[in-house]
Amino acid sequence: MPKISVKGSSMPESPIRKLVPFAEAAIKKGRKIYQLNIGQPDIKTPDVALDAVRNHTIEVLSYSHSAGFEGYRNKLAGYYQKKNIPVTGEEIIITTGGSEALLFAMGSIADAGDEIIIPEPFYANYNGFAVASGVKIVPVESKIETDFALPPISEFEKLISPKTKAILICNPGNPTGYLYTEEEIKQLADLALKHDIFIVADEVYREFAYDGIQHFSIMSLPQLKDHAIMIDSVSKRYSMCGARIGCLVSKNKEVIATAMKFAQARLSPPTFEQIASEAALETPQSYFDDVIEEYTSRRNLLIEGLKQIEGVKVAVPKGAFYCIAELPIDNADKFAKWLLEDFQMDNETVMVAPAAGFYSTPNTGMNQVRIAYVLKKENLEKAINILKVALKEYNK
Repeated sequence: MPKISVKGSSMPESPIRKLVPFAEAAIKKGRKIYQLNIGQPDIKTPDVALDAVRNHTIEVLSYSHSAGFEGYRNKLAGYYQKKNIPVTGEEIIITTGGSEALLFAMGSIADAGDEIIIPEPFYANYNGFAVASGVKIVPVESKIETDFALPPISEFEKLISPKTKAILICNPGNPTGYLYTEEEIKQLADLALKHDIFIVADEVYREFAYDGIQHFSIMSLPQLKDHAIMIDSVSKRYSMCGARIGCLVSKNKEVIATAMKFAQARLSPPTFEQIASEAALETPQSYFDDVIEEYTSRRNLLIEGLKQIEGVKVAVPKGAFYCIAELPIDNADKFAKWLLEDFQMDNETVMVAPAAGFYSTPNTGMNQVRIAYVLKKENLEKAINILKVALKEYNK
């Protein structure tokens, strides 16, 4: 039998989706599952985006420009300019989700064996993108005790080598919900300039910033015009995960020209989804105000509820819609499977994401889970209570 590639064998399994068979088996038993494991918002997609597709009279579903429709890129640049991100449509490449943008970025700036430093825990798929690109992730650990704030710059500097090509951050963070301060972003900028490396900022959760704190983009710093690459997506902002539209943004012309080669190789991003995404830019601010109010309320309910459970430690998120909780258990993978296979309370259970998959350092985060507060408050309250009872039973 022919052999699978080393790269293919090395691709990590999703720490979230690997539990799906256990969830499907539980559902077949008639159990209701409160899914705290995946960042799928239940917020309604803006009507303006859906109507743009429903009412379109397109007769030929043709290719767009490989960089995406010019009209969409220009309107998107206008959105960014309102956020103090001074870019033009020519500095934007529309991609098939933020995932493709990350692959384009890694492929454009790093060769096989090169290194990218990432604060961990980090979005689990960074591991997969790195393997696909032949890039080595060099982790620098952030701590739950500081709500996963940026580790000291000295810790980053210790890890920089001749193979270091970039530092990658997610701001606000998935899975931590940490929102980097302007001071922290400027510290990273100084480090990037000092060592002449890139800063890649995954900013897909930009709109989700709480407690009156403003998101500060890496693209807002003019001194980083040749060093900054921003990754973005419509998935979370407009609750359009299925649209699979993202973008890569950089003022570095060489980066854009190189990424365009990757974009041309896949021909173009999808047409109808670009139409919906362009229309979504007309979403009124009131939509986001309501969303922030709803998620702030959910966050407060979740954090207070988790703090009431004996033995649980939780980091308070300032952005996105995730938190990391440390549980009084030894192995979150086993606990997550047990919740689905062996536990039920009134024929209901919960599904969580074991956090070890969000680290690249082996045997780290083994007693942590990521919780996504994407459920309505009444369901979130039920899920917290189920988790409380489950932990007591698990630790008997």
